[in-house]
Amino acid sequence: MNPILGIETSCDETAVAIVQDGVVLASRIASQVPLHLRFGGVVPEIAARNHLLTVLPTLQAALDDAGLRREDLGGLGVTNRPGLIGALLVGVQTAKTLALCWNLPLVGIDHIEAHVWAAMLRGPKQAGTDWPKPELPFLALAVSGGHTSLYRVQGPGRMTLLGRTLDDAAGEAFDKFAKLIGLPYPGGPNVQRAAQEGDDRRFELPRGVLGRDDFAFSFSGLKTAVRLKVEALRDGGVAIEGQVKADLCASLQRAVVEQLVRITLRAASQQGLRDVVVAGGVAANARLRADLGAACAGAGLRFWPVPPLWCTDNAAMVAGLAEALLAAGVRDDPHSLDAIATGAHKRSLA
Repeated sequence: MNPILGIETSCDETAVAIVQDGVVLASRIASQVPLHLRFGGVVPEIAARNHLLTVLPTLQAALDDAGLRREDLGGLGVTNRPGLIGALLVGVQTAKTLALCWNLPLVGIDHIEAHVWAAMLRGPKQAGTDWPKPELPFLALAVSGGHTSLYRVQGPGRMTLLGRTLDDAAGEAFDKFAKLIGLPYPGGPNVQRAAQEGDDRRFELPRGVLGRDDFAFSFSGLKTAVRLKVEALRDGGVAIEGQVKADLCASLQRAVVEQLVRITLRAASQQGLRDVVVAGGVAANARLRADLGAACAGAGLRFWPVPPLWCTDNAAMVAGLAEALLAAGVRDDPHSLDAIATGAHKRSLA
């Protein structure tokens, strides 16, 4: 199959990538972090307007990086769910227009499924090699700022939800905690950085959903507990800085990671799955990768962390999943494909 171009604009990153045979030929990301930094989080209208300014230049840069012209492409994939509706619309309308003008097949991509399928990607240095990858079916933990879910993955577009968070996502817990103690946006990486110097046993925090037999997660209780802990420290005249801040970050990170690892290992055992993938923005967290990897090794499971380069929002994952879906005969009508903010969408591959 000719190279597939992917477009990702679900939140605050304008990303375009090109993939062929699972190999990433080019990947460009126009980050908006500096634009949203002073607000402490993503402002949807600002994100959508900036996508309008950057999507076509980013697309052209990706084509130039790969040394390709539009005539060389074999299809298009675009994230159309879930995400910020204004941001999604920019990518979807761009992809629909290009599909019609360039006479290329188009497929709409679920953002979370794309994160999971990133485990199948290879870099240019692995092109032409027999590179190992997870065996289907596998278990996938998708963990990001807005999503914490477990899936049984049987193939492209064939993911069965096993469990999800009952409230906040793991990434939300990191981000809200970071804001509480004065760490800058984005919160997750800054919490991890501070935690490296901290004692993760100084503050005992709840692990959430203990005693349940399903695969649900919960982080709202942890968020409340750490807020009360911070308020108590401040009321007692303790400044949230230096070693105290580092210890709080380390303790929170440990509580989040322990819950993720415990439930993921239980799901792998009950589902009888040998391969475990962790994907999404929080999958770049070094503590999560180390602890889940060690737990999988101890249980005789094969662990497949998505490379950090493809954990955060990117278009390589979109192009990779699009390639697999197009190869399976999946197509979307460019006249009717729409953006769906909630991700409530089902496609039959029967």
